[in-house]
Amino acid sequence: MGRIVRALSDDGSALCTAIDTTDIVNELHRIHGTSATASAAAGRLATAACMMGALMKNEGDRLTLRINGGGSIGTITTVSDCWGNVKCCMDNPFADLPLNEKNGKLNVGGIVGTDGYLAVIKDLGLKEPYMGQIPIVSGEIALDITQYYAVSEQIPTVCALGVLVDTDLTIKRAGGYIIQLVPPVNEAAIDFIEENIKDMQSVTNMLEAGMTPDEIALKGLHGLGGEILDSWDAVYGCDCSRERTEKVLIALGKKELTRLADEEPVTEVCCHFCDKKYEFTSEELKELINQI
Repeated sequence: MGRIVRALSDDGSALCTAIDTTDIVNELHRIHGTSATASAAAGRLATAACMMGALMKNEGDRLTLRINGGGSIGTITTVSDCWGNVKCCMDNPFADLPLNEKNGKLNVGGIVGTDGYLAVIKDLGLKEPYMGQIPIVSGEIALDITQYYAVSEQIPTVCALGVLVDTDLTIKRAGGYIIQLVPPVNEAAIDFIEENIKDMQSVTNMLEAGMTPDEIALKGLHGLGGEILDSWDAVYGCDCSRERTEKVLIALGKKELTRLADEEPVTEVCCHFCDKKYEFTSEELKELINQI
């Protein structure tokens, strides 16, 4: 499980959301068999999705983050609900590169690329979902999330994300925080937050040192009298089912379903998010065709 914490400054001018996603990113790695760099890239995006999902207001709201910068990992897609429960998939979970020569760290920007977009899709139960899309700034994920909020939602935001991969490719630490200014913007709060950020180590270093999401959230609001609003646990969880898979198959149309029913006695459909497999016999496909 991942623990999400939200803290608010005394005057309500700043909100900090923090999370430990170590278990979540480990589950992501277990399901997809990701390389070290792919774990870092997908884990950062999943961590961001957890926190951004938790910022939505209503039960049933869903948030999708999709990034593709032309790098070898292809498109990474994460989906979260309003509780920060998340699922993730990517085109190439085995994408990898040597360590970044400049800083000796995993080359996330290299496998994501910088020639593409970050899309944020919010399904709020309206007729059409809201979608914001920006060109990728760095491919390192956190700066791209910060830029999205600045450009698409005009909310002054700082996002920090981190995934520390062990030598056996399991995840030692993963987490992040998002600090946002609440309109009307308090200029004094900006000064405090800027100083706090300078004083904060990387997310993984703070987690390695034993800091909890509560402590990280309050550190982000130091000097502003921050108090914990709420906290809860989130998980890597897929909501796929046989019924949902049937709807996907029906959406393929009569022609494609007929082809599948005629070619093989059993058609296997695999969920991209959790790797669960669903089998449909030719007879079952023909029953679906009759529903169209």
